[in-house]
Amino acid sequence: MSDPVSSIPNLGPASDTSFAKAGITTAEQVRALGAEACYSKLIKSGTKPHFIGFYALAMGLQGRPWNDCQGAEKVALRATFDKLKADAIGTKEKGRSDLEAALDLIGVIEKR
Repeated sequence: MSDPVSSIPNLGPASDTSFAKAGITTAEQVRALGAEACYSKLIKSGTKPHFIGFYALAMGLQGRPWNDCQGAEKVALRATFDKLKADAIGTKEKGRSDLEAALDLIGVIEKR
């Protein structure tokens, strides 16, 4: 019998449902895919991207508490998360022009 996704540290019962929507039903699949591929699948399946969710998953796969992520490691994970989000859903937010989206992407305008 396979372990549920929620058996991974930092992931609760709601994770079983959201991961299943992305076609991931076991902890073994999560471990085999890794945090980046899993989170990309989650976003593409409709899960709203949230940085804490991503780094909680990354820390859980390492057997670490979600709040153990700090400093340079957290900065690196944020860059990875931002790329995953942009790749999965694009950089254009609803209601923004392509120019505004591009300016936002390079940090020229404030987020709404």
